[in-house]
Amino acid sequence: MPRTLKRHKGGFETEAALARLQQLTREQSERFGPYADQARQLAAERLYQARGWTAPRLETAAHRVEDTVAPRVADLLNTAATRVEPPKPKRGMRLGRRGRRGVPRSLVFAGAAVAGAAALYGVVRLRQAAQDARWQENLDQARDQVRETRDQLAAKARNAKEKVTGTGAELKGDAKEAKDTASSGAKQAASDLNGRVTQ
Repeated sequence: MPRTLKRHKGGFETEAALARLQQLTREQSERFGPYADQARQLAAERLYQARGWTAPRLETAAHRVEDTVAPRVADLLNTAATRVEPPKPKRGMRLGRRGRRGVPRSLVFAGAAVAGAAALYGVVRLRQAAQDARWQENLDQARDQVRETRDQLAAKARNAKEKVTGTGAELKGDAKEAKDTASSGAKQAASDLNGRVTQ
């Protein structure tokens, strides 16, 4: 077979395979199109819900950082600014500088690093304070349970002591009564015996 005929035959097969693939692709896109739309809508809803859940928590965290960390950072930055500022020249004497009175980059980077470290420290302290509060609450509950158990045991011990004391007093009274009965019985028996002996 000549080469040109082989090329044409191979080209027809390729074009037929390509047409079959395109047809299959159209069918699958028509089949899965609604599912893709549903997935897109569901993803948009979930994203909206997640943003709604996250926004109040971020706002609360921002207020906490603003109330606790920001004043400290501001004080640190003010202190650093007063330390770094060059002394003001006396009147009549001027430094050789002209116009450019910018802040050195290293100072800006140091300030940003201090602010970041302070914010991180604040977040860590907030988490630790929350954990300490939970631990303290659990410890208070455990102390209350121990106190209640101790009180219950003390009440049971008092009740047992009262029962034992009461039983001891009853036994003492019964013994005295038995002794009196035995004593009067012995006297009666002795007098009966004396009466029989004399008769």
